[in-house]
Formats: sequence, structure tokens, C-alpha cells
Amino acid sequence: MKLFTALTLLISLSSTSSFVPPTTSPSRSLFGLPSPLSSTRFDNSSPSAPPNSDARVKGEVPPMGNVIEPEVQVETAWRRAETILKAIEKASPNEKSDLELTLYQTLQTLSFTSPSTFYSLITLHLPILMPYVYTPVVGAACVNWYEVAGHAGINTGLYVDGFNSNKQSIITQLKDYKQTKSAGGVDAIVVTDGERILGLGDLGANGMGIPCGKLHLYTACGGVDPGKCLPVTLDCGCNVEEIREKETYAGVKSKRTLTTEQFDKLVENFMEASMEVFGREVLIQFEDFGNGNAFRVLEDWQPKSTCFNDDIQGTASVVLGGLISSLRLTEEVTSLKEHKFVFLGAGEAGVGIANLIAYAIRAETGCSDEESYKNIHLVDSKGLVSKSRTSELAHHKLPYAHDVGEATTLEEAVELLNPTAIIGVSAQPQTFTENVIKHMTKNHKNPIVFALSNPTSKAECTAEQAYKWSSGNCVFASGSPFAPVEINGVTKIPGQGNNAYVFPGIGLGALTAGSESISDNDMYIAAKSLSETVAQDRLDAGCLYPPLSDIRDVSKKIATDIATKAWEDGIARHPKPADVRKAVEDRMWSPFD
Repeated sequence: MKLFTALTLLISLSSTSSFVPPTTSPSRSLFGLPSPLSSTRFDNSSPSAPPNSDARVKGEVPPMGNVIEPEVQVETAWRRAETILKAIEKASPNEKSDLELTLYQTLQTLSFTSPSTFYSLITLHLPILMPYVYTPVVGAACVNWYEVAGHAGINTGLYVDGFNSNKQSIITQLKDYKQTKSAGGVDAIVVTDGERILGLGDLGANGMGIPCGKLHLYTACGGVDPGKCLPVTLDCGCNVEEIREKETYAGVKSKRTLTTEQFDKLVENFMEASMEVFGREVLIQFEDFGNGNAFRVLEDWQPKSTCFNDDIQGTASVVLGGLISSLRLTEEVTSLKEHKFVFLGAGEAGVGIANLIAYAIRAETGCSDEESYKNIHLVDSKGLVSKSRTSELAHHKLPYAHDVGEATTLEEAVELLNPTAIIGVSAQPQTFTENVIKHMTKNHKNPIVFALSNPTSKAECTAEQAYKWSSGNCVFASGSPFAPVEINGVTKIPGQGNNAYVFPGIGLGALTAGSESISDNDMYIAAKSLSETVAQDRLDAGCLYPPLSDIRDVSKKIATDIATKAWEDGIARHPKPADVRKAVEDRMWSPFD
């Protein structure tokens, strides 16, 4: 692929073995490139370095007398990005995907060569550049991780050998990172094992692009200091032979052979080591673990650390926020309890959303657990989750096994149950068919259609399809961005249920208060806070979320509400300030300061 024409500077990794996958020689970078630089991760050496800076003394930049102003650097970077964006608009489908990866790579390289320029750039142009920093383009970047990250020699975080690590070896890795790569410590960790990357499945060590992207958004959207962010991959192998056996795959070339006990011990060693090195209030976000481990790991660690799982809880919070917003648009349904939900997909995201909806119903009505579950239905790969299947169901599906009959497909389930809302988290494209949406529209004035699977190629339907098949009457949201759609002379703005609306604010709030833990109630608080930021004119256009350009203000509100609740509940380690919102603002890092 011709991915590299837009790059102007390639850098290599630190020679420290902690920052490369376990199969890579300690004296080489991630993909075998020489590793001459020993500067910290956020050394901002550039041609604009002051005349007496270390960079100039060492001869790492030209001995020029003038200083390039930061705003000039940002404008130059934007012009380069804009050139690629214009090429993307005109490109054929094959050329488009290559150019999208070129822009992704250009931005990633900039994040390591000039972090302040990078974060200034994406903060100023977040609505345009977010798809190239995270979803949907990060998915293709992970699949092509060597071609994208390897050629640039980008330092992509910390790799922990899942087969040969113990607590002490992980402590050594983390201490080395703290001393050589961080800005005095680490506030936020995003950790994956690469087993369920977006809707793409098991990518093994190639999944590192996900924690890297999430932490970029923690900074751009939530003001978490980028020098105190750590992306981590627990390299436990990869079960997809096509990925694992590629010559360019740099992870452990083994199948996932760890037993549940061994995997849990690895996670325990990592969690305890992280809290020992960085302090017990370090924020740890679990990302894209497989369904077989994700729920158990969250249940184990939620009560005893400041952690959450973004796929289970963050997705649930942003979707619940959209559903709360939708109540201002739908005439026949005025509360969550009045809805009847059908989910296509019963994994982490589906069950996480269902659980939080049930939590919200209980919080708002005081009803029993059983009552809160009764109008929430799941469709998995075998059909409708029902009473007749209880013996075969995973424990997290059992609350939704109702005695309502049987259905083997989504279409059958919709005909049987007549839902007011369908929520797609299946990674099965084009499964919200014309028949499904027309059936819902026939029975409900404003049916809810959430096609949430990422990346775009995995979406259950497009925005245009949903509006067309419902004659413009559905309330639509998606996981990946879709362009506005004109239908019946009205322009509809599809809402993107992007987790970035909530997880930076949740993390920022927990860090501000020094929260001992992050609860399901925090996810409910974040959802309500998010819905309160949606202006009426957005709703009038059918959009359930605020503009991405407002996202730092959204994060600030969520963080303030989360931190306030932590002090109210007595789980904050830090003394309560006189003004919580100001404390949140003071903590937010900005590239413009």
C-alpha cells in the first residue's frame, strides 16, 4: 500500500525492551528498526526549539536563529492534513482506504514528533479528524499494524508478555516506563488483550492501536495529560492464523492457550503492579477483551480499583444518553420503562447496554430487578434469548431469558415482540433490513433504530437506509459517523453514539476526586449529563448528541457530576474543593496553555 507519501518525518522507538512485543529483540524497535533515540516519549524537539535547547546543542535540529511559532506549526500540519482529506473526497474506494490510512499514520507520527502540535490540531479540528484518530479508520490501521505503525517506528506503548510475565517483571516494566517515558507518572492506562478489536475480532498484538487511540481522545476530549497516559497490550497470542502467521506480525506467535486461571493471574499481576507503581488512584480502562473474559475481569476488579470496561459500560452510557435524549422526540413513549427493546447482539456491548437500561429503569421507578428486565430482549447467533434456552446461556444473558416464544432471526423476533427500539451491536452488516424497519414503522410513529457496530463496514444499516425505509420517521443513531441525509425535504443529522462523549469525562471526574471505584451509577450519571447537553435545535434535526466541537465542555460537565457524586458518597481520596467545576477545569491539560 502507498501509505507513506504524506509523511515528512519518521522516528524510531526507544531501545528499552518494555516498549516492544515480547518476540522483538531488546536492542531493536517494534519492527526491527534501529533505536538511536533515548529521549522521553514526549520530548518535543523540533526545528522550532529555542536557540540554547538541548536539541540544538546536540545537533538534532538545524542551528537556525528564528523560532517557528506554535500556531504556524499547527497551521502547517492542518494544511498537510487538508491536502489528504481533499484527496480522500475525490478517490476511488480502493484509493480512499489507502489515503485514510496515510492520514492516520501522518497524525500518529505527529503525535510522537510534536505532541503539542498534534493535540492542538485535533482539538481545533476534532469533528473532522476524529475518524482518523480513532474509529472507523483505527480498525483498518490495526489490521495493517506493521504497515501503518511499523514503517514509522512509532512508539506504541507497553507490551506485557502474557506467557512469561509475573508481577515483579511487570513492576520492572512499569517503573522503567515511569522513569524514562512518562511525565513524572501515569494517571490513565488503557489496556487490551486484542481478542475482540471493534467488530474485527482477534487481532492479537495488532490491537495496540485501540488503547493508543483511546488515550489520544482522553487528552483531546477530556484534558488528561498525554505525558501521563499509558497504552498497554497484554500479549496472550492470537487465534486468527492469518494474522498470527504474517511475517510482519510482531506479537507472540502462539494461539491463545492460557487457561482462565492463568489469564486471571496475569490480569491480577498487571493490576496490582500498576497500582503499586502509579498509586491506587490510577485510572485503568479495559478495552476490547473477549466476551469470555471481559465480564469476569470487570466483576473482579470494579470493587477494588478505579477501573471500568468501556465496551461494556462506556458504550452503555453513551447509548443510554441517546435514549434519554430521544424521549424528547417520541410522543408515544415518554419513559424508558415504556419502551420495548430488542438487541441484535448479546456480547459485551449488548448486555452492557441492556444492564444499564435496566439500572436506569430501577433508579427512575423503584421497580424490582425482574420488572426492569422484562421489556428488554436479546437476539444472539442462535436466535431470541428465551426461557427454553436457559441451560445453554452464559450467565450474563440469563436475566433476559423471557418466556415469550421463540424466534431464530431478528426479523422473526421483531414480528413476535413488536419492539419500539432495535439496537444493533452484532458486527453483522445489513441485518437491519427494509422489512425490519418497515414493520417497526407500521406499528410505531417514531421507532428507535440504533445501528452501533463499528467500523462503518459492520453497521447493521446506514443512516440513509433507516430514514428511507421509515419515511424519515425513525430516530437514528450509529456507532460510526454518517453524513446528513435529506428526506422529504428535511435534512436529518444522524447522531453518532461515540463513546468519546462519555469515557473522557468519566475518567476525568474519577481522577479529579481520586475515586476509589467507578460504579454503574457513575455510568448512569454520565448518560444523564450527556443528554442534558443536547440543544433543542439538534433534536429538531433528529440528532441525539451534541456536536463534537463541544466535546470538551461535555466532558467537563460529566466530570463535574461524577466527581461531585464521589464526594457525596465518601469514596473520594482527595479533599473536596470549594468549586468542583473549577477543580475539574484546573486539572484539564490543554495544548494551548
